[in-house]
Amino acid sequence: MLIIRARRVFDGRDLTAKRAVVVSGGKIVDLLDDAPEHGDVRDLGDVTLLPGLVDTHVHLAFDASPDPVGGLDREGLYDRMRAHARRHLAAGVTTVRDLGDRGYLALRLAGEMTDGPEILSAGAPITSVKGHCWFLGGEAEGVEGVRAAVRERAEKGAHAIKMMITGGEMTPGTHSHLNQFSQAEIDAAADEARRHGLPIAGHAHGGPGIAAAVAAGFDSVEHVTFLTADGVAPDPEIMAAMAANGVAASLTVGLTPGVVPPPRIAALLPKLNEGLRRLRASGVTIVGGSDAGIGPPKPHGILTHGGEMLTTAGMTPVEILRALTSDAATLCRVGNRKGRIAPGFDADLLAVRGDPTTDHTALRETAAVFRNGSSL
Repeated sequence: MLIIRARRVFDGRDLTAKRAVVVSGGKIVDLLDDAPEHGDVRDLGDVTLLPGLVDTHVHLAFDASPDPVGGLDREGLYDRMRAHARRHLAAGVTTVRDLGDRGYLALRLAGEMTDGPEILSAGAPITSVKGHCWFLGGEAEGVEGVRAAVRERAEKGAHAIKMMITGGEMTPGTHSHLNQFSQAEIDAAADEARRHGLPIAGHAHGGPGIAAAVAAGFDSVEHVTFLTADGVAPDPEIMAAMAANGVAASLTVGLTPGVVPPPRIAALLPKLNEGLRRLRASGVTIVGGSDAGIGPPKPHGILTHGGEMLTTAGMTPVEILRALTSDAATLCRVGNRKGRIAPGFDADLLAVRGDPTTDHTALRETAAVFRNGSSL
């Protein structure tokens, strides 16, 4: 039985009066006002102890190089994915949700890796023929084809379903503001996911794509930028529908410090930021997914830099912590054992120097990481 002592303990919802966490068998068994004088006590000093972070959107198969797609065909992909996963854990991200790999490699890694974060895998994202990220192997067409694709992932043991509702920047010939599937196909994907008890995430930038995901009953929409052909058009009615139907916004957060956006994106930033503020004001549940791996600005383990965008949305430091711990765990359907410091939960813990409940940048000051009660 290990007792971990810290000056501050954030339990996934709030800063508590407790200062010690009791761990046994990889689980949290108790919280104490303070550590006893005797026993196996690890005193971390002037740090804040919080649940390990949960990244709702990563791509372990992508190497964050200038050509992440080309990297898929280089020898050693599985070993690189393992190394990428370790980088997340080293940054305090103890659970990652992989929303796009090739050949179910992330699912295989989830079952074999013992020295990394918990991996929740969706397999290859379901996309249209030659649609966004078609090169990952998830092409499907028609209502029955989409249903078959969902069933295949469920039978393989996937933890979630991912559907590319709109096109994306990474795939030439697709467009971020245009839908790739009919509403009937989108509805079929959500219905089949529910039949198998799996959460479903929809990649959607344009307003019509976001609206289609909400109408179908998706659990989350990834990105939620409200891009149009030549700008950004935040839609309060769609946001209100997201809030009313409990559809979370999994925002793409975390960038390498010093990255300057391309001129086209820079010109859109005022409207994109307005959309973020409206999302938060609408009462939509916001969580953080880094989209790690898709290019140099998005290295694996970058989630701890996600607070900048969430601050732009008007979120407080405590709300940011919830978005990266308990709320993210709930969305990923592991909220009964991840994202909280409470008896019965996995002892996945992050200790940081400073107080992230007042300054989100303290998340980058890693002092210790525990996975199932074992420190790195």
